[in-house]
Amino acid sequence: MEAPLQKLHDPLLEAHDITLWIKREDLLHPHISGNKWRKLKYNLQAAQEQQKTTLLTFGGAYSNHIAATAAAGKEYGFGTIGIIRGEEHLPLNPTLSFATSCGMELHYISREKYKLKHEAPFLLELAAQFNNPYIIPEGGTNNLAVKGCTEIVQDISINYDYICCASGTGGTIAGIIAGLAGEKQVLGFPALKGGEFLQQEIEQLVHNYSGQKYSNWQLITDYHFGGYAKVKPELIAFIKAFQGQHQIPLEPIYTGKMMYGLFELIKGGYFSKGTTILAVHTGGLQGNAGFRERLGLEV
Repeated sequence: MEAPLQKLHDPLLEAHDITLWIKREDLLHPHISGNKWRKLKYNLQAAQEQQKTTLLTFGGAYSNHIAATAAAGKEYGFGTIGIIRGEEHLPLNPTLSFATSCGMELHYISREKYKLKHEAPFLLELAAQFNNPYIIPEGGTNNLAVKGCTEIVQDISINYDYICCASGTGGTIAGIIAGLAGEKQVLGFPALKGGEFLQQEIEQLVHNYSGQKYSNWQLITDYHFGGYAKVKPELIAFIKAFQGQHQIPLEPIYTGKMMYGLFELIKGGYFSKGTTILAVHTGGLQGNAGFRERLGLEV
């Protein structure tokens, strides 16, 4: 599958002599879209090779990864188990309702216990409890996910100077960095407050996959809007205006923050005239239903 490229036409871009393309990874699949498809691709292959019948993974109540894993399980014939952070709330929100409609079995654990999600004893306990499933980390980020995300940069037909993406667990940008192998400039926009901590994690992910360390990337940590899943009126206003002008849907957790930050950098003269930028739309649009329900936000 290939993600189409879409060139933006915007007065701001013309005023600063910037060319901006969007790589529409969100169009790869209706329910396993964007970076979630990239991260799951080789994990699904590994699960099949290991003759596993069930996928088990972790996430919050509005997790794009939970929704995508449930959809992938339904499409490719796996049972799915979601270990959900926090308590059950009924009726289920749109994300978890979709997951269960795909056949995912939900199990809720305390926030304290959820912190053990990377610990070997806890993973062994889950393996025993659920009959040895194929376990995928929170957000889907592991070495196979990085491998999948390297392919984001393999089918780009245009020349560009910068490539940008939103960052959660760091797997997507790690794949892009590894895939470029030191070429171009890479900008990541963390969705979490204090996103500087991702620097070390991304370096480790890149090194684990490629054995290399690259310096052609940096994190832009000023556009988290208060933290993960936090929003402010100016962000929602930007998303609405962007969608109205360019007919490209965004969501306020990842892609909305990235595009807002990118436009602010352009306004501030961060990029020299004549620069071509490629922004990766990593999907996650299923989360908009939850925002509409939870906060009454029309996005």
